[in-house]
Amino acid sequence: MEFPSPVSVGWLAELVGAELVGNTAAHAKGINEIHKVEEGDIVFVDHPKYYDKCIHSAASVIIINTLTDFPEGKTLLIHDQPFEAYLKIVKHFRPFNPGTNSISDSAVIGEGTFVFPNSYIAHDVTIGRHCLIYPNVTIMDHCVIGDNVIIQPGTVIGSDAFYYNSKKDREVWYKKMQSCGRVIIENEVEIGANCTIDRGVSHDTIIGQGTKIDNLVHIGHDTVIGKNCLLAAQVGIAGAVTLGNGVVLWGQVGVSKTLTVGDNAVIYAQSGVPASLKGDKIYFGSPVEEAKDKMKELVWVKRIPELWKKVMGA
Repeated sequence: MEFPSPVSVGWLAELVGAELVGNTAAHAKGINEIHKVEEGDIVFVDHPKYYDKCIHSAASVIIINTLTDFPEGKTLLIHDQPFEAYLKIVKHFRPFNPGTNSISDSAVIGEGTFVFPNSYIAHDVTIGRHCLIYPNVTIMDHCVIGDNVIIQPGTVIGSDAFYYNSKKDREVWYKKMQSCGRVIIENEVEIGANCTIDRGVSHDTIIGQGTKIDNLVHIGHDTVIGKNCLLAAQVGIAGAVTLGNGVVLWGQVGVSKTLTVGDNAVIYAQSGVPASLKGDKIYFGSPVEEAKDKMKELVWVKRIPELWKKVMGA
């Protein structure tokens, strides 16, 4: 999430009640979780396992629960509960704002766009020109929809990320990381019925220009779908995934988190993707392999009874 304008680290320290160490004259431009952090951002870390990764990331300001070595020019905000400090910042810039109208007064809707009855358009949503938003569509706060976009009935754009801070030493193990990111849907995208596209935890979920999405598809937080992709029904994509341009996922493909699928890859139906894949190839299976190799394997599997008889007969 980018702040409306940069804020001083001194003000941040006062807001969350943290000790300020390092570059005390710095300003932060936004807040992000580690997978999407950029220069000028704040990030939090509360486990020694991840100290080094966060401190040496692009982040300029690190909320941390102990003083440790850090590169020159960076700022530490030392707080005994970094996650709670993170939440306080998020809630300050993205406070709960209940919607009382079916279309918020702060929403901007372009010329030629038609919103059917029973849809809900939340605060600070921007919708481009010549779009069709069918009945019972929900578009949550701060989402951005391009031109010539079609969203079929029952779809939810901008639902909260499935993302939790976990600690086994407290009564409630999983505590929600409040989502403050957006969904950005580019021009000429079509989204089927009853799809769910989660907003970024603190950054953007992006659906690239010309991509077509079938019914009952789920896309997780901070995922970036390239241009002109094709996603068939019941595809499920976890958080922080990157699909290149022209990727095709056929029905019921499942894609695990924080991986990349290269341009023009095709993945056949009911496949499971546990790791990154190169582009310009066809894949099948769970876990996926190149389809030509998987098909050969299946042929040999079918011959096992025949081969077994030969072995026993020998």
